[in-house]
Amino acid sequence: MTFKWILYSLLLLLILINLFIILSGRFYIYKGIANTYLRGRSGPSIYDRDIFAYTTLKKSNELFVWNELKESPSLSDKEKSFMNSMRTTSFLVFKGDSLIHETYSKKHDQKTVSNSFSAAKTFVALLIGIAHKEGKINSLDEPIGNYIDSYQIGKKKKITIRHLLMMASGLNWQESGKNPLSENAESYYGTDLRGLVHRQRVCSEPGKEFNYQSGNSQLLGFILEKGTSKSLSEYAYEKIWSKIGTENDAYWSLDKEGGNEKSFCCLYGTSRDFGRLGRLIKKQGDWDGNEVIDSSFMESMTKNPKLSTQEKIPNYRYGLHIWTYLGGENPVYYCRGILGQYIITIPNEDIVIVRTGFERKDIVVSSLNPYEVGHPSDLFTYISIAKRLISTLKK
Repeated sequence: MTFKWILYSLLLLLILINLFIILSGRFYIYKGIANTYLRGRSGPSIYDRDIFAYTTLKKSNELFVWNELKESPSLSDKEKSFMNSMRTTSFLVFKGDSLIHETYSKKHDQKTVSNSFSAAKTFVALLIGIAHKEGKINSLDEPIGNYIDSYQIGKKKKITIRHLLMMASGLNWQESGKNPLSENAESYYGTDLRGLVHRQRVCSEPGKEFNYQSGNSQLLGFILEKGTSKSLSEYAYEKIWSKIGTENDAYWSLDKEGGNEKSFCCLYGTSRDFGRLGRLIKKQGDWDGNEVIDSSFMESMTKNPKLSTQEKIPNYRYGLHIWTYLGGENPVYYCRGILGQYIITIPNEDIVIVRTGFERKDIVVSSLNPYEVGHPSDLFTYISIAKRLISTLKK
């Protein structure tokens, strides 16, 4: 094939792609291409904040200060190699109120904000618990149609707030981090989140099967706006971010200028402040005697609803918008994002771990230990490293 024919073929391909985008109305693909492939990437970055409109959650007026050791334990050469292989940008370990280890990459430090991606989903669930306690939401078991008009018809009438929290809405949302035609791609790069969730259809019975879908979290964000008469950012700042001694401002991506928060992802913060959020979860919603989140909601949040799974095993992995690992010595509750963003809590051991970066291991789909299924294998490595670091303090 001659160079001329290769050039013609590429030109024809570009014309066909443009025709598809124009005829299908998927104009968000242009923004996706401009901010991935044309930048030498195949997907989103943890540093995407400035390519979108965003709101600001101001830092707390009163700073919560971590105790810091004079000499912190260091990573071994093997552990450093693992961190580098996973393109880790920060790794922090907290024991009680002490920061016992803190590592950053060259381009990331204490003041760097990065995308939490789907770790933000748990933050949204905490706000649901607060709104319920305040009476802004009547019941977790009421239909979401009470807050979103387009869900007052047909099979959508059966979906409840609890179904969304359990990731068991039965909607047809396509969860994919690679498919440019998926709802995930459109929700991240598009400009009409409301239209996107309104167009969803019910494809299975709500409340029966665990099916992780970002659309559920986006709906929860809209429910919070309706119930509280405030934007998601305003409510999040007032009820949580301002109350946990945050050191830096946080930022929440919008679908457009003056638009809606991407409540399924895209809360940007520093690793130390994510540690403060982990402390709140670890302490079951209490912040030094102030009940920020109702303890009974926190208790129900970490219990696994009885749901079927695609792997045909019981749901051991997910509570109400929080991941649960119950196969170890003590329960682990954690938030996670697609590129390996973790806020890990082990309440019985008074441990919080924060990890940010660009890589995550594949999800375990089969294991002799059914409790491991549904979790990325690197999760266990970070926990193991953190516990080794903590163990050195006792010597």
